[in-house]
Amino acid sequence: MKRALVTASLTTLLLAGCYVVPIDGRHYPSPVAVSPDTAGPLHPLNIAARLYPLNDTAGKIGTLTAQVTDSLNGHGTFSLSVGGELLQGEASRVPNDHPGFGAVHQQVYGDNRLPAGGRRGVASAGGTRGTYVNCEYVLTAAAQGTGACLFSNGARYQMHFGG
Repeated sequence: MKRALVTASLTTLLLAGCYVVPIDGRHYPSPVAVSPDTAGPLHPLNIAARLYPLNDTAGKIGTLTAQVTDSLNGHGTFSLSVGGELLQGEASRVPNDHPGFGAVHQQVYGDNRLPAGGRRGVASAGGTRGTYVNCEYVLTAAAQGTGACLFSNGARYQMHFGG
């Protein structure tokens, strides 16, 4: 008798605040199978970008790491830290005929060295101390590609996405 009382008490404590709902398969749709090949991410994609110095000004700052959060709709956020200043902004995919695309590549590399294929994009960020950066990039896969960045102090960087 004592054992039955203890079992009933423990069951009551364990189920306190819970609802027990019977499931009847006739009232719920059957689950739909989704192939892993066709299923996309259900949340934003975080992509690390590495920026490597291309001139003396950038060399004094050193290699940088930027974070891109792709919201999977052609737009996302772009952030990096430079000398203790957090630069925050956005990244957007642009069409191949986007006006002005290639200007940053021209300033960084000194020629029109644009990658031949891939999806193009631009990224810009600014900080509270007045530092800003403008980048152009070409993605050759979902999270891989290259680009060029030009900072407000004249620092020029080559950008690499993915691993």
